[in-house]
Amino acid sequence: MVDLLTDKVVVLSGVGPGLGRSLGEEAAKMGADLVLVSRTPKRLEKMAEVVRSHGRRALVVPMDITDEDQRKALVETALAEFGKVDCLINNAFGIPPMDPISTLELEGLRAANETNVFAPLRLSALFADALAETADKPGGSIIMVNSCVVYSSQPEYSGYKLSKGTLKHLASSLATELGPRGIRVNSVAPSYIYEDVNKAYFDWIASESGRTHEEVYAEKAAPTDLKRLATPEEVARATLFLASDLAGVVTGQMLNVDCGEFHVD
Repeated sequence: MVDLLTDKVVVLSGVGPGLGRSLGEEAAKMGADLVLVSRTPKRLEKMAEVVRSHGRRALVVPMDITDEDQRKALVETALAEFGKVDCLINNAFGIPPMDPISTLELEGLRAANETNVFAPLRLSALFADALAETADKPGGSIIMVNSCVVYSSQPEYSGYKLSKGTLKHLASSLATELGPRGIRVNSVAPSYIYEDVNKAYFDWIASESGRTHEEVYAEKAAPTDLKRLATPEEVARATLFLASDLAGVVTGQMLNVDCGEFHVD
């Protein structure tokens, strides 16, 4: 693995299965130290062991990212441990109600957007001073984990699209606002990621429709140019490119990591 992130400190929210786990491990492989953020201490400790197995440091911070006091404490804890922060990756995600948007109760949307929109906004604002201090190295980057759902108009995805569409515009606004301080803000948008949750979902579709897992996979991969789905490791590597010095002049962009499913002008 290329040491793209040697000695950088990356704050990663949403250390869960699939992409969150791969982001943590791939960042460590690239030479980064990690501040790991999630609600579940056991999951965090397991991820910390993986980071340390690659010779990097890991700080475990169990917390609720929708709580402002805990967000402020996270910044203080990270800086006390490492003395700097080079990159914030907003990966945490709350699943919105999956029904047509005109039928949804607003409370469900509000709850999801506390995690999906307002937490990334506040974490980005609270880490801005620390990121600005590393911006001349270069460094100082924020990455929003978005989704290709922003290109969908299926009614059941409308609440999901509301969150991610708002996050896309938030990233764009922050890129312009924080750019003069040397802070880059970008987004990455995966489509289907071939990881455990989706593998189980494909199994369920197969059992319900009388098909094989491989047939369901082929159906989901058919709209892509490469005729396959990205693995979480592949999505993580593309995401972490945006945290590296190779992307030192890349800001205000959303990188689709979708095997060529969507071509966006």
